[in-house]
Amino acid sequence: MNLKEIVTTKYGRDIAQCSDKELYFALLDLVKQTAAGQERVEEKKKLYYISAEFLIGKLLSNNLINLGIYEEVRELLAANGKDIAAVEEAEPEPSLGNGGLGRLAACFLDSIATLGLNGDGVGLNYHYGLFKQEFENHLQKEKKNPWIEPQSWLRRTDTCYPVSFGGFQVMSRLYDIDVIGYGNRVNKLRLFDLETVDEGIVGEGIDFNKEEIAKNLTLFLYPDDSDDKGRLLRVYQQYFMVSNAAQLILEEAVAKGCTLHDLFDYAVIQINDTHPSMVIPELIRLLMERGIFIDEAIEIVSKTCAYTNHTILAEALEKWPLAYLERAVPQLVPIIYELHNRIAAKYGDASLYIIDGEKRVHMAHMDIHYGFSVNGVAHLHTEILKNTELHNFYRIYPEKFNNKTNGITFRRWLLSCNRPLTDLIEEKIGDGFKKDAMELEKFGEFACDDAVAERLLAVKMQKKRELKECLKRTQNIDLDENAVFDIQIKRLHEYKRQQMNALYVIRKYFEIKSGRKPVRPITVIFGAKAAPAYTIAKDIIHLILSLSQIIRHDPQVSPYLKVVMVENYNVTLAEKLIPAADIHEQISLASKEASGTSNMKFMLNGAVAIGTMDGANVEIAELVGDDNIYIFGETSDEVIERYRRGDYVSRKYYEENKALKQAVDFIVGDEMMAVGHRESLERLYHELLNKDWFMTFPDWEDYCAKKDKMLSDYEDKKAWAGKMIVNISKAGFFSSDRTIEQYNKDIWKLK
Repeated sequence: MNLKEIVTTKYGRDIAQCSDKELYFALLDLVKQTAAGQERVEEKKKLYYISAEFLIGKLLSNNLINLGIYEEVRELLAANGKDIAAVEEAEPEPSLGNGGLGRLAACFLDSIATLGLNGDGVGLNYHYGLFKQEFENHLQKEKKNPWIEPQSWLRRTDTCYPVSFGGFQVMSRLYDIDVIGYGNRVNKLRLFDLETVDEGIVGEGIDFNKEEIAKNLTLFLYPDDSDDKGRLLRVYQQYFMVSNAAQLILEEAVAKGCTLHDLFDYAVIQINDTHPSMVIPELIRLLMERGIFIDEAIEIVSKTCAYTNHTILAEALEKWPLAYLERAVPQLVPIIYELHNRIAAKYGDASLYIIDGEKRVHMAHMDIHYGFSVNGVAHLHTEILKNTELHNFYRIYPEKFNNKTNGITFRRWLLSCNRPLTDLIEEKIGDGFKKDAMELEKFGEFACDDAVAERLLAVKMQKKRELKECLKRTQNIDLDENAVFDIQIKRLHEYKRQQMNALYVIRKYFEIKSGRKPVRPITVIFGAKAAPAYTIAKDIIHLILSLSQIIRHDPQVSPYLKVVMVENYNVTLAEKLIPAADIHEQISLASKEASGTSNMKFMLNGAVAIGTMDGANVEIAELVGDDNIYIFGETSDEVIERYRRGDYVSRKYYEENKALKQAVDFIVGDEMMAVGHRESLERLYHELLNKDWFMTFPDWEDYCAKKDKMLSDYEDKKAWAGKMIVNISKAGFFSSDRTIEQYNKDIWKLK
């Protein structure tokens, strides 16, 4: 059926008479019916990509593009007086992820299907996601974020599994979402839900009884872990995910003729970060239940599982108290002990143990020992893992370690969210880049073409106006499209150093007050959520929001400087912000960001980066050259050496740098105290002055100088357009299609 027929059947009306929401539901049906007709060949070996997050964003436009019917639908709607953009607004964004980890997983699923590989994602069907962010009195407030409607992308299946915990059992239900590749196969995102989940136990905020496991397991992504009940709930949640995944994997493999002794010929499991790590002992347990002796079960699982490390931060490598596992999943404890004892007997090196002296289970250690592959997600990240953070493991398993630099689904981040730029590129180099992103290289030939520069700048201005209209309509925020748009959007964490950007804004505030006005107005835009229990991160949000009010109400400064923090930053907002950016901030402390992927999305859309030599910034800098990125700060080696020496004193920098002292003191000054909360501001002030664990101060002067240089260079529009073109032309390497091809060639071996 076509759209017109679906609308007539569904509503008994013409397209022109339907509401945008009705048309969204009709298009949802159209996509599902069209996808059902796509070939889905189930080859012998299948990938199961297990992840706690899949930040898939709104799916309508991306699916229409990948099915090759976007233009047809857009024209049909327009002919009936309907705007496809308005229909897209009616779609709720699935609350299935938070930051880069979840967005990467979503990009990977798209590329797996696009490349025709047999692979599904496996995760949980969170009803409220992380949370919906609202700002009250310049503070972040967390609200529940419902997204599931009676008609949605979710398809209820008949697949249910029992999952046993210590003292009780629950039943799951599997829901599927089609993952539609670009001009290729359709795979699935398999999401397990709890049959007895009860949304009614959540109040107005995000508080609920964390001990009612049979009612709460799939309500929220990453339950608040500020207390033992929250941390224990995470263990329950993770086991629920992997127990269901393991049962699904074995069931599907056996149905294709697997004897279980040859499971690794039928399945490969990618463990995305440490959240799914319990799949290793769970699979061993299930194989033993089916009559396989433990030695062989361990060997089978070790040939089936591969692990992706996403962090250098020690606190992000999960270490669960053994007591939690004994309470939640006692059936796994004997197996984990056995896995630990084998390592302890073989190596006698406590740094390699799975269970440490404090009776904590190191999930990453289990993944490394009992998986066949360990990969980092950017060249620098992988080298740091090999040479420092996981060096002892690399020493004994050098063959397991490999790098897979992250990538993005450029079709979503270009074709879907920036049609004018797509059209310009297609006009100049043809449409081959839509399938092979490396063809974007051809666009670099126009770096000195004045006519292309003029059109590219016009596209950027159009996207800035669209962002202006969006934020005015949705959040009553006023922007000036003629200002420089300087954007930092990512999870709020001290190592990503939003506080450094805020201190630059304060410095600029004082410069304007003293009469040094910028040539062009500057608009600094932040978007970020802070974890509910991450106090300092929430204090940084409070600082930014308070600073925004101070500047907005200062007639001397407001014509030249604006600070905005968008509320409830998500994929939908990212699709508006990224195409509109002139400058993007990638300013994490060198050696701390594993990769980053917003850097790739921004460069693809013609924004120019200011950044440290951290994560994938290193590879971006190598590709675009020194003239097309603004690098500042200490190197990863210098930072690692500082940590090793343990002699960093933030107060020393504060006392020796007059401008830095002025900016830091402003946090607790009279202007800030008049609009902010003393407790929050003083806590952040003392954190920076007495700790500054992620070394904002040593890099700050260089950062300020480089940003001022960027703002000066921006005024040469022809040269700036050249930088934009170079960035766009070099973005092809960061396609997730390339990343997935490498995963498949080196790890999965599906074809």
